[in-house]
Amino acid sequence: MADTVRRIAHIDMDAFFASVELLRYPQLRGQPVVIGGRGYDPEQRADGSYVFKRLRDYVGRGVITTATYEARAFGVGSAMGMMKAAKLAPDAILLPANFDSYRHYSRLFKQAVASIAPDIEDRGIDEIFVDLTHVDGDTQTIGARIKQAVQDATGLTCSVGITPNKLLSKICSDLDKPNGLTVLGFDDIPTRIWPLGVRKVNGIGPKATEKLASLGIETVGQLAQADQGLLQDYFGAHYAAWLTRVAQGIDDREISTSRESKSMSRETTFERDLHARQDRATLSGILTTLCERLADDLKRKDYVSRTISIKLRYDDFQIVSRNVTLPQAVAEPAAILQAARECLKRVPLQRKLRLLGVRASTLEPPGAMASAQQPVQGDLFA
Repeated sequence: MADTVRRIAHIDMDAFFASVELLRYPQLRGQPVVIGGRGYDPEQRADGSYVFKRLRDYVGRGVITTATYEARAFGVGSAMGMMKAAKLAPDAILLPANFDSYRHYSRLFKQAVASIAPDIEDRGIDEIFVDLTHVDGDTQTIGARIKQAVQDATGLTCSVGITPNKLLSKICSDLDKPNGLTVLGFDDIPTRIWPLGVRKVNGIGPKATEKLASLGIETVGQLAQADQGLLQDYFGAHYAAWLTRVAQGIDDREISTSRESKSMSRETTFERDLHARQDRATLSGILTTLCERLADDLKRKDYVSRTISIKLRYDDFQIVSRNVTLPQAVAEPAAILQAARECLKRVPLQRKLRLLGVRASTLEPPGAMASAQQPVQGDLFA
């Protein structure tokens, strides 16, 4: 089988945005730091020292972009509402996001990897897949070379998983964070992958995890041994077949090195189902963050978009999407957000939501793009 000879790496920068900020503010190393919001820049004293804002100072509807591992120890995490996070870690340092700096270090880290292995699939500002199949050398040694090259180029650490396919490598890059290197083959699946919780598999969200737990399936190994008919009864034939394949570590996807993007998207599955009215502020913050990240992807790839879409998955797993084609191509966060809200006005919102996504398509290089209107952020479903 072709998978047995492949060597696919997933490289994930460790707490990337926060780590970039620590290069600028090394005095914050070892402290809980949260990145997100706007207008909370540190104040510089006459002697050159800084006075940093604290998470308890935050007022608004924003969500966390990322956090240091010290902040995560308090239960704070990406896409969490800032006001909620302030209750968990009120003394955490609060810094605004600086996407220009993140893009700079993203380019450096990808260039460093490309100098060793040029077959790269770009998955975002802080992660890539790399095909190492035809790179000379021992797998462990190549992984160590990549990590050292990234650190030399950026001053930052990354975690690397190297396996026969993308599915397993994505899991493995997260097993020994931060600064980890995990190498495994198909023979290692029973001992290294099967003991993991099913939530470790990319594509199994909180709701599916809850449903599987109700069936007595909590680990990947238990999923691998589950009755196919039982899974079909609860998840449908397509998703059940996928669950069975991933539990066995099967993934035939190739590395996509094409530079031409037909579309770009950002989406997130919620830790709990959210309601359009009761959780409006939380949803608004999440949507704003998704649009900001999508705008950053467009800018990094040097595209503008004429079609913006939203994707919703309800608590019953039904998916609905809407799109709007704009008279002028956009790439700014506020313009994407405004278009996404126009789409939301055409979506029924009686059921709770478990996933929200934003997509940009009809991509083109930036030309004579008119200045986009900059709306004031309001309610998500205004």
